[in-house]
Amino acid sequence: MGPLAVLPVFFRLEGRRAVLSGGSDAAAWIAELLSAAGARVDVYATAAGGKLKALAAGDANIVLHDRPVEPGDFTGAAIAIGDADNDGEARAFHASAKAAGVPANVIDMPAFSDFQFGAIVERSPLVIAISTDGGAPVFGQALRARIEALLPQNVRLWARAAKEWRPRVSALRPDFQSRRRFWEGFSKLAFASAGRAPDDGDLATLLDAARLPAGATAKGSVALVGAGPGDPELMTLKAARALQSADVVLYDDLILPGALDLARREATKLNVGKRGYKPSCTQEDICATMVALAKEGKRVVRLKGGDPMIFGRAGEEIAALRAAGVDVEVIPGVTSASAAAASLHASLTERVTARRLQFITAHTRHGKLPEDLDWRALADPGATTAVYMGLKTLAALSARLIAEGLPPETPAILVERVAWEGERRVAGTIADLPGKAAAAAPTGPCMVLIGAAFAGVV
Repeated sequence: MGPLAVLPVFFRLEGRRAVLSGGSDAAAWIAELLSAAGARVDVYATAAGGKLKALAAGDANIVLHDRPVEPGDFTGAAIAIGDADNDGEARAFHASAKAAGVPANVIDMPAFSDFQFGAIVERSPLVIAISTDGGAPVFGQALRARIEALLPQNVRLWARAAKEWRPRVSALRPDFQSRRRFWEGFSKLAFASAGRAPDDGDLATLLDAARLPAGATAKGSVALVGAGPGDPELMTLKAARALQSADVVLYDDLILPGALDLARREATKLNVGKRGYKPSCTQEDICATMVALAKEGKRVVRLKGGDPMIFGRAGEEIAALRAAGVDVEVIPGVTSASAAAASLHASLTERVTARRLQFITAHTRHGKLPEDLDWRALADPGATTAVYMGLKTLAALSARLIAEGLPPETPAILVERVAWEGERRVAGTIADLPGKAAAAAPTGPCMVLIGAAFAGVV
């Protein structure tokens, strides 16, 4: 282990006495925190603020003393916190606490503090504290906000269940491997099901899995997860949680490294992307791999660019998994058409010019323009059309739409690498966009948006 700036510890205060000096709003927050931890809080303040008075009036654990703190007040205390106006006051407070053998903190004065308070993520009995050793408290708060977003409130129920179930698991006296299987299974289930409360059925299932004979495997599952168009911050919280609980991640070529970074470090990551017109995994290979891994008891995430249910072959994968008796879940993602519109600040629908939105793919499995599209609908000037995988057939698509009656001056925009760092746009009309796109020579994935809704968008 490398050097630590501070030692992270969790201090039990239930039924113990805490000394707090000061009457400010900052002192009120500390008093509430100490009381929440079960401490009996003696607050010494000659001019307690309104927040502190209101807090003490409603909390029997907090007692206000209308006087300054004195050296004898520290005797028998477990912890002491002071809110000092100057260095002299802080020095005296810290010296009195030290003489009584009590660890002390002076708010925002690290030179007179034996410990610091971190940014706290509260899911008690699960408590997470973040310290920057006083160097960047705002950065610590930002990190806390990230963790808060990823950690559902109901995870506290799973942490509580762990405490309640531990004696019942120990009473069965399983061997070490069985106990390890139980808690590994518990952790996976908690992350996968943190949106609900655990119940006795979960306990029974976990105990049964822990008792599996040697060589047997627990039941696996597969989640089809939408990673969005590229930017990892466009992924949903549910997608991030699925990655955190995955044993194996099967990902597409269009997945950026930032999205894979959300997976837990121990997860196996396999690239199963389809590379247009190049050797790549077949859909049959991918389905067989998912089934095999799930049969081994693995929790598998099939990470797809965009949304799994929009031109992502999710139907084939769901059918294969169901046929094999494998549990499957689908977690939607932001589709590229929505992300492109957001990037352009252009709505896909407008009350007057675009009352209908249609998604199409512009090539068949053989790489040609499909013949069975509803060309009358696609040529409707009152619709917005989002074209996926349309770069190679753009010229043929443009010619056919114009032939079917779409005005040649209809706005059309090609967006390359939607929501990626190197996003690029080529704007024009349905008549001239193929030539402009050819001149731009895009090499990344492209989305083509067609319709009057994009008039004036550059």
